Amino acid sequence: MSVSAVTAPVARQAGVRFRRIFENPPCPPLQRGGRETMMAMPIKSVLEKLWEVEPEAELWWDSSPLVFGSFRRRLLDRAPDKPLMTAWLDRLYSPNNRPEENLLRGVTTNPRLSFNAVKENPEPWTAWIDTWIRREGCKDPETVFWETYKEVIRRGALALMPQFLASGRKHGFHSAQADPRCRLDPEKMVTQGVELHRLSPNIMIKIPGTQEGYEAIRRLTALGIPTNNTISLVIPQFLACMSAVADGLREARAAGVDLSGWRSVITAMSSRFGTLGDLHLQAAERGIALSETDVRWAEIALIKKACTLVRSHPAYRGKMLVSSMRVSPIVGGEAHVWHLEKLAGADLVFTLPPAFLEALLLKTPNLEFTRQFEEPVPARVLEKLLKIPYFERGLREDGYSPAEFNTHPALLSTARDFCVATQGMVEFVAARVAAAA
Repeated sequence: MSVSAVTAPVARQAGVRFRRIFENPPCPPLQRGGRETMMAMPIKSVLEKLWEVEPEAELWWDSSPLVFGSFRRRLLDRAPDKPLMTAWLDRLYSPNNRPEENLLRGVTTNPRLSFNAVKENPEPWTAWIDTWIRREGCKDPETVFWETYKEVIRRGALALMPQFLASGRKHGFHSAQADPRCRLDPEKMVTQGVELHRLSPNIMIKIPGTQEGYEAIRRLTALGIPTNNTISLVIPQFLACMSAVADGLREARAAGVDLSGWRSVITAMSSRFGTLGDLHLQAAERGIALSETDVRWAEIALIKKACTLVRSHPAYRGKMLVSSMRVSPIVGGEAHVWHLEKLAGADLVFTLPPAFLEALLLKTPNLEFTRQFEEPVPARVLEKLLKIPYFERGLREDGYSPAEFNTHPALLSTARDFCVATQGMVEFVAARVAAAA
């Protein structure tokens, strides 16, 4: 019996639940027919145009799948052309599509995004939490938080199982982040990663780009568990991840570990590098005027080099993932998205948070793409940027030691944000624990 014959019933069953999660209540159909009409629409969305430049590139939803349906309804309410917007959204995801036809190929989340799924639909989550507390007799808010977090992740991962199975475990991954408060504790990150991955085989574990995080990535890779290196911003971090993954793969192969469901992605938090660190401060100290385009070029330069290093690494198998993109810069009075335009043609993952996706579809629908990835950063811009130590060190392969990763200003700022969001979810469940007392 073929593998497809075995997995097809599972995929069909998961597909029913997938539609309930992603499209509850169901989305309105196209006014002029079903899938055939949608696929024949002459006007393509900005995302389909991007994808056509490099079909191996991937688009991921940067939020919980549990909020996709409500996002869709809100966007359709604002759309000036509802049939056209419906067609664009159906091309991203539609229950009428075969899983491999959807442009969205994966999901990445963080504690804030997972908590948003709870806050957006608080009544059923409150009921679930209260039931769990009564059944388990648990009075520890941290334990209740972790179980609630796992349930949010489990439901989201279930939504992607049809694509995971249909793609032969290549697509349909759901990234779930280890508790950011444990970012300096490799033992806890590995333990949490194993626990999260056990919920579903398509759960990819997000581990931060700390020195300890790369040890956790090595260990998880050795177990055959897929990973997403998050809170990573500079070339030395990306290289540390490649080395950790390569070491883990060697261990896994030596031990005969099944790697059929394994993947690795390395997240480049593009605009967080340019806005949360010392780029502007150090430029001002040196009398260097940075324009909006200069900052975007700084971020793009890092990603271009990272992609080149991924391709040339002898033992790393994975992709770069670009997050924290912005509709920017404004050139000649027109809004551009250089994080997409200048990287078009690269085989990497682009993540789409709700606000960014909405801005793309409503504000920049006429963007066109060519293979600009291979084009170099303008020499005069690069020369200016290299005078700024924050950028020069970030671009240099030995610019930071592993111990220095932990104190990078953009990493610290991002980690604080994630910890605050995590604490918010802990406080939400703590209120339910108190109510049950």
